[in-house]
Amino acid sequence: MFKEKYHHMNEQIKPSSQLINNVIYERNNNKMKYIFHKPIAITALLMICIFTTIPVLSATVPAIYEIIYQISPSTAQFFKPIQKSCEDNGIKMQVEAAYIHDNVAEIYITMQDLIGERIDETTDLFDSYSINRPFSSAAGCTLVGYDAKTKTATFLITISEFDNKKITGKKLTFSVREFLSGKHHYDNTSIDVDLSLLDNNINTQLVKITGGGGINYEKYMPDFKTMDYDYKVKVLSSINSIDFPVDYIEITAIGYIDGMLHVQTATKNKETTDNHGFIYLKDKNGNNIQCDYNIGFRENITSENRIDYDEYIFDIPQSEIGQYSLYGDFVVSGLFTQGNWEVTFPIEEIKK
Repeated sequence: MFKEKYHHMNEQIKPSSQLINNVIYERNNNKMKYIFHKPIAITALLMICIFTTIPVLSATVPAIYEIIYQISPSTAQFFKPIQKSCEDNGIKMQVEAAYIHDNVAEIYITMQDLIGERIDETTDLFDSYSINRPFSSAAGCTLVGYDAKTKTATFLITISEFDNKKITGKKLTFSVREFLSGKHHYDNTSIDVDLSLLDNNINTQLVKITGGGGINYEKYMPDFKTMDYDYKVKVLSSINSIDFPVDYIEITAIGYIDGMLHVQTATKNKETTDNHGFIYLKDKNGNNIQCDYNIGFRENITSENRIDYDEYIFDIPQSEIGQYSLYGDFVVSGLFTQGNWEVTFPIEEIKK
């Protein structure tokens, strides 16, 4: 099979007629020293290296495989060996079933904890997964089931090839680096702060923001595309944490700046926990009042003590804020697990 593949590849590599004529001309004029210019020589050398090392390196060295995949997905997948299950860090990942129809591939993958309690009904792959395929497509992964007896979570991978073309190629590779579990949702959570007693003497600071949003964001903030690199925004200075019913997320400041209510939250280790939430108000009738806009900024970005801040801003006069109550929705994860799980399987219907 490999012999035929190499032969087919080599047959496709032919010099142009112009190059042949140049060689003949140079031979006739005894000027053969620099026929092959550097770009051609380098390309030829790369071709030799690729075709002689891919079978070994792409299968055993992840970095080499990723490089080849960026250059030619179909070539990288061609040399990837079939492996429908793998185990690392006491957790097994396995391909259970696949259904291929028209331009859509649906694959069921399971992850099972063989030694502990790290897999549960809240398991989230945390956008750490990769789906390598030899064609252009849109893909996603969703948790669709959990078996408590076997501590097994089932995920559905859905892949749709662009332009409604039928699925092509031979193999897919699915890999996972880390996942979250032990998630808790705190919805419609009341925050015990009397907004009518807010202190007017609030300290502020200037920070560079990392993002933002909200229903009136464009009204108050410049477009990120046109924002100057040194542009800074006035926000609350962080103080000691206010009494708050959610673990891993803190309210670090609350007060008025330029006639608008600011509520600041802080999250530690957000890059490995994905802890997040959203602050809003409720009026006397129980209606939710969303913030006009919110912004994010960070502290200690390059250290292990990184803190992500979110500040929610409401355009409500301080004389009226006593009529409102503070609420929030939050999601926190209790466990972060790392490993190296990867399976490669044929693009064909698989039944269990």
